[in-house]
Amino acid sequence: MQRRRILMSLFGVIICAISVGIFKIAALGVDPFQSLMSGLDALIPISFGTLYVIVNVILLLFTLFTDRHYIGIATFINLFLLGYITQFTYEMLQKIFVNPNMPIRIACLVVGIVIICIGSALYMTADLGVSTYDSVALILANKWNLGQFRFIRIGTDLVCVIAGAVIFLISGGNIKDIPTIVGIGTIITAFFMGPLIEFFNAKMARPMLNGKSQNGSFEESN
Repeated sequence: MQRRRILMSLFGVIICAISVGIFKIAALGVDPFQSLMSGLDALIPISFGTLYVIVNVILLLFTLFTDRHYIGIATFINLFLLGYITQFTYEMLQKIFVNPNMPIRIACLVVGIVIICIGSALYMTADLGVSTYDSVALILANKWNLGQFRFIRIGTDLVCVIAGAVIFLISGGNIKDIPTIVGIGTIITAFFMGPLIEFFNAKMARPMLNGKSQNGSFEESN
């Protein structure tokens, strides 16, 4: 069972990383934390993968000093893999889709949403730790008792979106390009990912964790 959880965490993070690369090609907005990362990426002249590790190490230190309960194997898988896989996916897709038109961008957005929900379902159901960003809202809600998690998470998401947009403009970005990092994709991921993740939890992740085969029987757990 533990090996299965680790594999689910690994594949979940990889799938999520690929989805972020697809979101960036769609250029119709990314999830709130990636909005912040996109702003920082425009400002700081290092590779996205390395930047992602640095930002998450800072958040990891916060978690270590406040409540290390949320840190697990999946936390480090996310920290060291997601940024570099996202960077590789985005660079590869840029070579395939040169100046994509709006139908292609919309298709990429839809594919990205579906993929990130599948990856999140696998990663969350494995339950081997959360991302450093997720841990911030959990600590503020459960450790420091600053409010209900759902409201705290909305607050942290808003901070990321606003900060990402402001940093993007400070870096010299054009205001008309703001929707590429804070757009319809950001709204969809903020409000509609939950039900989709739960759908893939029920139809894919939980049966996979329990060793349920396609014919409905259960395999012996590892």
